[in-house]
Amino acid sequence: MRLDGIHHVTCITGDAPRNVDFYTRVLGLRMVKKTVNQDDPTVYHLFYADEGGSPGADITFFEYPGARPGRAGAGMVHLIAWRVATDEALDFWAERLGGEDIRLAREDGTLRFADPEGLALALTRVETDDEPLVAEHPEIPRDQALQGFAGVRAYSAAPEGSTAFLEQTLGFAPTGETEWELRGETRGSTYAYDLAPPERGVGGAGTVHHVAWASTMEDHGAWRERVASGGATPTPIIDRFWFRSIYFREPSGVLFEIATLGPGFATDEDPEHLGESLVLPPAFEHLRPQIEPVLTPLPNPREAWAERA
Repeated sequence: MRLDGIHHVTCITGDAPRNVDFYTRVLGLRMVKKTVNQDDPTVYHLFYADEGGSPGADITFFEYPGARPGRAGAGMVHLIAWRVATDEALDFWAERLGGEDIRLAREDGTLRFADPEGLALALTRVETDDEPLVAEHPEIPRDQALQGFAGVRAYSAAPEGSTAFLEQTLGFAPTGETEWELRGETRGSTYAYDLAPPERGVGGAGTVHHVAWASTMEDHGAWRERVASGGATPTPIIDRFWFRSIYFREPSGVLFEIATLGPGFATDEDPEHLGESLVLPPAFEHLRPQIEPVLTPLPNPREAWAERA
């Protein structure tokens, strides 16, 4: 029983229109689901990924309009990294992001920058046999595009306290003193700790809410039992319609989720039209008249392509 690397990473934004523009137009991801936070349906939950909305490429955002800027601290993921294939891809992205007046730092096969709300991001050259999870974009050649997550880095005040849980309970394989790889049958991702800054973390715009790891549907219940036996306190299995979830905090305080690899985002939408309209899980559909008026109007990002064609 092995987890298949990162399933998704969920973050917070205070400005959904700007968020959509950055992650679809600038980074070239596809909006694959426009829905609501199922724990607070007055709030957007926006999903960006590859063309198929695949686990392993999916960054998501809750929108709290006007949310104060957050600050990553102990017990929080502070950096999200995507894979690219070559140094030439890093050259492409350095030019593209520089053209958006985004501050860049490049070293050792990695290009670091931040999104408009200060969320720390990176593109990392990775040699792998994993399938490249790529979205189509008219300005981004396929061989230069983002290929799915490389990994995440978190802050911890005492990273040694998480070692046994990560390795013995979740199956993370150590690659350094505070670095691991989590690899399943089809994909792998990295997880690492950096020493936490002295300032207390503050949730808000530009911060990561949680990181989710991928499980098969068949193993999901067994993972919940293993997490509990490892000393964490998992939630019950929660049906999110497009996948099932359990949540818990690992010993350093980072909020983890284990999410299933299916059913997937095409369960209730034509794959050709993912993310174009507001979709609500069946249990929330009766709330549509109350939900739609309070959500920020958002464009279909791909309509602009046709206008430019």
